[in-house]
Amino acid sequence: MLQGKTTSGFAFEISEDIIDDYELVEALGGLEDNPLNLSKVVTMLLGKEQTTKLKEHCRVDNRVSTQKMMNEIQDIFTNVNQIKNS
Repeated sequence: MLQGKTTSGFAFEISEDIIDDYELVEALGGLEDNPLNLSKVVTMLLGKEQTTKLKEHCRVDNRVSTQKMMNEIQDIFTNVNQIKNS
């Protein structure tokens, strides 16, 4: 299990198995053609429970900020890469 924390303080755990999941790679590759698939990527990466927690973490004035979600997801991928390479 890979554990990390984003710069804004969101703590996450990611299964090492998902990092080696070809379907995740396909979903990431499909983002260029359809950025709306980001929600699928996030759910695959974090699972439903953590995705819900991340959305709450990014909630501003009763709405989930797309920009905050994007920042958090980018931060999570950066953290995962650093954890894997350490």
